[in-house]
Amino acid sequence: MTDNTQQQPAANPELPTQYAPAEVEGKLYERWVERGYFEADANSDKPPYTIVIPPPNVTGSLHLGHAFEHTLIDALTRRKRMQGYETLWQPGMDHAGIATQNVVERELAKEGKSRHDLGREAFVERVWQWKAESGGQISGQMRRLGDGVDWSRERFTMDEGLSQAVQTIFKKLYDDELIYRAERIINWCPRCLTAISDIEVEYQDDDGELVSIRYGSGDTEIVVATTRAETMLGDTAVAVHPEDERYKHLVGTEIELPLTGRRIPVVADEHVDPEFGTGAVKVTPAHDPNDFEIGQRHNLPNLAVMDERAVITAHGPFQGLDRLEARSAIVAALRAEGRIVAEKRPYVHSVGHCSRCKTTIEPRLSMQWWVKVGPLAQAAGDAVRDGKVKIHPQEMEKRYFDWVDNLHDWCISRQLWWGHRIPVWYGPNGEIVCVGPDDEIPTGEGWHQDTDVLDTWFSSGLWPFSTLGWPEQTDSLAKFYPNSVLVTGYDILFFWVARMMMFGLYAMDGTPPFHTIALHGMVRDQFGKKMSKSFGNAVNPLDWMDTYGSDAVRFTLARGANPGVDVPIGEDWVQASRNFANKIWNATRFALMNGATVEGPLPDPSQMSATDRWILSRLNKTVAEVDAFYDDYQFSKLSDSLYHFAWDEVFDWFVELSKTTFFAGGEQAKVSGRVLGEVLDVTLRLLHPVVPFVTETLWTTLTGQESVVIADWPQDSGFRDDAAEAEIELVQRVVTEVRRFRSDQGLQPGQKVPARLELDGTALAPHEAAIRQLLRLQPEGEGFSATASLPVAGATVALDLSGTIDVAAERKRLAKDLAAAEKEKAQANGKLGNEAFLAKAPDNVVEKIRTRLAKADEDIARIQTQLDRLPQA
Repeated sequence: MTDNTQQQPAANPELPTQYAPAEVEGKLYERWVERGYFEADANSDKPPYTIVIPPPNVTGSLHLGHAFEHTLIDALTRRKRMQGYETLWQPGMDHAGIATQNVVERELAKEGKSRHDLGREAFVERVWQWKAESGGQISGQMRRLGDGVDWSRERFTMDEGLSQAVQTIFKKLYDDELIYRAERIINWCPRCLTAISDIEVEYQDDDGELVSIRYGSGDTEIVVATTRAETMLGDTAVAVHPEDERYKHLVGTEIELPLTGRRIPVVADEHVDPEFGTGAVKVTPAHDPNDFEIGQRHNLPNLAVMDERAVITAHGPFQGLDRLEARSAIVAALRAEGRIVAEKRPYVHSVGHCSRCKTTIEPRLSMQWWVKVGPLAQAAGDAVRDGKVKIHPQEMEKRYFDWVDNLHDWCISRQLWWGHRIPVWYGPNGEIVCVGPDDEIPTGEGWHQDTDVLDTWFSSGLWPFSTLGWPEQTDSLAKFYPNSVLVTGYDILFFWVARMMMFGLYAMDGTPPFHTIALHGMVRDQFGKKMSKSFGNAVNPLDWMDTYGSDAVRFTLARGANPGVDVPIGEDWVQASRNFANKIWNATRFALMNGATVEGPLPDPSQMSATDRWILSRLNKTVAEVDAFYDDYQFSKLSDSLYHFAWDEVFDWFVELSKTTFFAGGEQAKVSGRVLGEVLDVTLRLLHPVVPFVTETLWTTLTGQESVVIADWPQDSGFRDDAAEAEIELVQRVVTEVRRFRSDQGLQPGQKVPARLELDGTALAPHEAAIRQLLRLQPEGEGFSATASLPVAGATVALDLSGTIDVAAERKRLAKDLAAAEKEKAQANGKLGNEAFLAKAPDNVVEKIRTRLAKADEDIARIQTQLDRLPQA
């Protein structure tokens, strides 16, 4: 199993007594980068393995969600690199249009300026300057974590190549009539002054008011309810259900709209729920998406009554008021006219807010650019249905289909200055020209470019192929597209993943952007609560890295990663992972000082002890198990498997069982030393993708080779020895049982006890020295008296406890504990036997009593066994 392909300087068995992550991690990472280990060669004959990084915002810094996702991707790519794949982990950043513009605008505000003071060209230049000086700090933080990305290929969604890709696909979609311009209802932020995507809208329960207003009078009276009274100024109809008998006589007539002097029609529309409220709804097509659809069906006018800052523009006494000021003023005016039928305050309801500035979103009718998603979404759905792309875990497929099968056309224009400007020019006589990267830009008097920029998700939707050089047919595109797997959170399955699927299939002639979509959950605190600064439970992963090392953070995150399930994490768990790293260090250090080696071939199994054959059998089973878990994206299970194999079987059992052999020296010690070297070599390579730093230090010291990063991934040799496994299992049973007995008797772990081991005729006989070593059992001497006898695994361990414990006092203590357990059992039985109690008690109370009864039974059996084993006083 040992890799012998690298240069092999002489191994240095000297390791510091303690592992200090801060002293080694940064140096190791820079060495890996300098040696080009993470660089991918498009002309290599190796099979490709490609993952793109979900591009973090240029404004962002590393949070636990990033650290979690990057740990999983890094583990996958490091393993594939070791398996001989030409591995590319593509790095890069997103220009994050609205977020970045907001950051720079806040800086300008400190100088008493706005972007309009600079003008568009100077403002964009200022943003580029900010990016150069302050943006992208996350890149350095990724290095801290150990991300094995190909930095030579780092991309930015606004760089020259990606800008060409954006312009190319816009032109192609436009020519194929899949991009169009139309007036529709969009999410509008009155603070950022732009349309925003659904993912940029955060919904929260706000205290508002529900006001019921009487429209019309007498026989034409209809009552409607609204939480946004100010929008009534833009009402152009009242809608009722066509089958609602209460209003059939009014359909087709007009009623008075209060405060405006206008009359509006009553229309019948099946969208209206006759069972909800009064069964009648006000229709404001310019300020509500559902109302807009009703308006389209009934040819209603679109009357906008607010400007881009949500200030009332309708003529009259409310003109110039902010929407919230107007709301109060309009309700007061309606109340004065006797139009208010009912008011409910507070009325808690879900309200959308801009994720960037927290301003309440205003649905607004606006001329925008749209992608006609119908045929694109159909292809994206079919790619999964046909098996071209697999979603993992499979149960997430339903959510994917629910989304792509019901997609509405996508608003792609944003009223910002920072971003990919829409490549459309307007002429003086109404001409509209879409310009591709190789087309000439129209010139002459009256020609001007569209002022909007594209939604950030438009450019990030091209990420799997634009980063490889598309639209040019590059070697990298041919080698690394489609990507092997996309690792991302289920929360952006709809927004980012669906867009990449649509664009990838469209631009790459029906070839999907990746073979597998591996979805993970969200990182939460140890109580399962969402992490947030406002909750006071947000964690900076860099703080944990400083305290416990990057490996500890990575291992904790990987060990919690079940597919598609949220990941709870607490500092105690990171500390436990740090302890695991220390255990690996200390055990390897001990092994190196006691003859562990990788030199030469493994001895023939006939020369090995049962302990040697057992650990090699278990090692190969672990290799096979870890491979299966990796292929199924079961990071939690593979981490657990490695943890228990390394800590429990290698360090706690194999190393301890082998100590007597090492201390005795001779040929058997050399054989076991070679076996121990093999086990450590393979175990460190298996652990490396998840905990790269400590394993690099230990593996290079053990083997004398260049780097574990480029070592071969271990393979299951097929070696199995069920007999040796059964034999060592007997040893483990004896040691475990006697340790439990010693603990029950109050003996200290290091306290030595005279003992006679009756092992003849059992598979345990060859292990007597190791058993005595592990259990601190001295040979029976003169005057030995077997005061306690333990039959276990076909053998007998007789102990002389005289002089080690006060038998009479121990019997008295145990008798007291037994009496207490029997009393607990009697009380529990009494309650469970009382029918009246059972009839009244809640289920959870009854269940607790049943648990108490089971615990009492266990305690009685355990204490009785301890009493039986004690010698007579």
